[in-house]
Amino acid sequence: MFKFKTPSNETLKIMSEVAKGNSEKDYEESCISKIKDLTAKEHVKITSSGNNSIFIALSAVEGDIIIPDQGGWHGFKQIARFLNKNMITLKTDLGLINVDYLDDLEIPESSALIFTSFAGYSAEQDVKSICKYCKDNNILTIEDASAGIGDKQNNLGKNSDIILASTGSPKIINVGSGGFISTDDEEVFKKTTLPQKLSKTSQIVCSGIDNELNQVKNNLEVSLNATNYVKKHIPSALHASKRGLNVIIPNENAKSICWDLKNSLITDESGFITTCPNYNRVKQKAICVEIKNLDYACLEKEHLDKIIDEVTCRL
Repeated sequence: MFKFKTPSNETLKIMSEVAKGNSEKDYEESCISKIKDLTAKEHVKITSSGNNSIFIALSAVEGDIIIPDQGGWHGFKQIARFLNKNMITLKTDLGLINVDYLDDLEIPESSALIFTSFAGYSAEQDVKSICKYCKDNNILTIEDASAGIGDKQNNLGKNSDIILASTGSPKIINVGSGGFISTDDEEVFKKTTLPQKLSKTSQIVCSGIDNELNQVKNNLEVSLNATNYVKKHIPSALHASKRGLNVIIPNENAKSICWDLKNSLITDESGFITTCPNYNRVKQKAICVEIKNLDYACLEKEHLDKIIDEVTCRL
């Protein structure tokens, strides 16, 4: 049986001790300091969720919001709509942002592009090229780095103007709730005092984030390596040569195959097999194996080989 990813026992123990009042440490200040280092940003706020981080970021944008046509997060659209922001849909290559497509758009001043570090969790965005283009064209970049924090290659979670993340489950920083937003532009926070007040969190959650940050680089690397191993053995996977945290396999019989896989790859809680089309992944029929959802103990070769065998025999 596969195990769904949950906060580590050490994280849960620390959060429990804080809840009991057995710690006087300022965990909020501690995790802010660590996030500043990880994101290379001067200003950081801890929030109650990833969506609240998005809400704060989009509230600070005066112009339009540019949103990828797939491979993003549905909360981008929902929050932009709630804030009455005009949205511009950006064509992508199955979620991957190609800056040439930005040239085809009429983008007003003070607009922002919001995107995820990995297109549909499956393929690393060329964040440096995206940020260079946007900087040259006065477009703010907002990166949802929920899956990219701690990147040892320093491509993800550092280069965009605003870096935000969820620390809910089953993210790389896996606490069960919470999030953060970081930037070098202090005006982002000066413009959004009310959303920040509505998005405060507790020392309990901060203590969990603080501890999870100690392992985030290694946890991300283990997850990337596991996904890469599975991709190598499934040639039909999308973005097979790209770093990612899940494996998306196009197939016209995706629905029935996913049903079979859910019955053969049993988990103790939530699952890790999902079906496309899905805006958060790709908008075509496909099987999605969410490696990121699995406990790190299930990312050993024997478990990954089981996934490969069960998937390939049905394709």
